[in-house]
Amino acid sequence: MTRGNQREIDRKRAEARSKKGPQKGMNDSLQRKEKDLEEIKKKQQVFEEKKAKEEEDARLAKIAEIEAKRAAQQLKGATQKA
Repeated sequence: MTRGNQREIDRKRAEARSKKGPQKGMNDSLQRKEKDLEEIKKKQQVFEEKKAKEEEDARLAKIAEIEAKRAAQQLKGATQKA
């Protein structure tokens, strides 16, 4: 019968908790969905900014490489003429 006593105590505790209502207000599914959506949008924005920066860096590196080749060709052409 000890187990039955524990069940009664647990039922009373559960009833007291249910009377208090939801905790922290995050039990509402709409609030949770909105919060999740905001977090996803923030992560997507950060990802897009990072991707754009990487693309810009790659473009600038390619331009620098082309300019270096031109400079090398001009230097080579100048040494052959002299």
